[in-house]
Amino acid sequence: MTFETLMQQLANGISIGSLYALIAIGYTMVYGILRLINFAHGDIFMMAAYFMVFSTITFGLPWYISTIIVIAATVLLGIIIEKVAYKPLRDAPRMSIMISAIGVSFFLENLATYLFTGVPKGFPDIPLLTRAIGFRNISLSVVTVVTPIITLVLLYVVLFITNKTKIGMAMRASSKDFETARLMGININKVISTTFVIGSALAATGAILWGSKYPSVYPIMGVMPGLKCFIAAVVGGIGNITGAVLGGFILGLGEIMLVALLPGLTGYRDAFAFILLIVILLFKPTGIMGEKISEKV
Repeated sequence: MTFETLMQQLANGISIGSLYALIAIGYTMVYGILRLINFAHGDIFMMAAYFMVFSTITFGLPWYISTIIVIAATVLLGIIIEKVAYKPLRDAPRMSIMISAIGVSFFLENLATYLFTGVPKGFPDIPLLTRAIGFRNISLSVVTVVTPIITLVLLYVVLFITNKTKIGMAMRASSKDFETARLMGININKVISTTFVIGSALAATGAILWGSKYPSVYPIMGVMPGLKCFIAAVVGGIGNITGAVLGGFILGLGEIMLVALLPGLTGYRDAFAFILLIVILLFKPTGIMGEKISEKV
C-alpha cells in the first residue's frame, strides 16, 4: 500500500467515524438520562435523509434552506416520538420503554416504505460538499474533510451546553439520579425534551453529511448505521458524550483500515463492529471512558 493510499484511507476512516460519532451522541445522551437505548434513533436519521430528498428535489428548495427545514423537521419528529411513545411510560419498567422504542423503529421503517416505497432515492447533490479537492496524489471530497471538523465543533457545543448552562446542569443531575432530580424540582419533561432536541438535530446533521457521502436513501438505511452508532456509544462508555465520539472514531477507523489492509475481509466490514462490541463487553464492560456504576434494583 502506497503512502497516498494509506492517507486516503485514514481520511475516509476519520470521516465515517465522525458520522458514527454524531449519531452516537444522541444514543448516549438519551441513555445517560433515561437509561433507555433509543432504538428508533437510526430511523430518525433515515427520516431526516428523506426530508432532505423531498425538500430539495420535490419542492426545489436551495440546499441551505432545505438544511434548516430538515433539522427543524427532524427535531419535531424526535419530540413527537418522545411525547407519544416514551413519556406515557416514564414510570413503567425499563423493558416496557425498550419495547416501545423497538416498536417506534419498526413503525418508522414501515411508514417510510408505505409513503416513499422501498425503491432507493438519490440524495440531492450539494456542490459545496461533493466537490473534490486534491493534495498531491490524494483526492478527497469536501464532505470527507469537513465532517470531522463539524463533529468536533458540535461536540464542543454539546459539552458547553451540558457543562456550562442551567439546562445542562439539570441534565447532569438527572443522569446521576433521575428520581432525586425530580424531587428537587428539576423540570424533567424539559430536560428530556431538550435531550431529544439535541440528539435529533445531530442525527439530522449526520444524515445530510452521510447522504452527501453515500447518496442513496431507502427505508432501512438507518438500521446498520444505527446499530454501529449504538456500538460506538458502548465502546466509548455509554452515557459519556466524549466517549461516544471516541468510540465513533475508533469504529470508523477500524473498519476502514480492516478493508484497506486486508482486502479479502471486505465482506466482513460490518462484522468488525460486532466483534469490537464483544471484546469491549468482555474486557471493559463500561466502555473506554465509562465509569463503574451500580445498577439500582
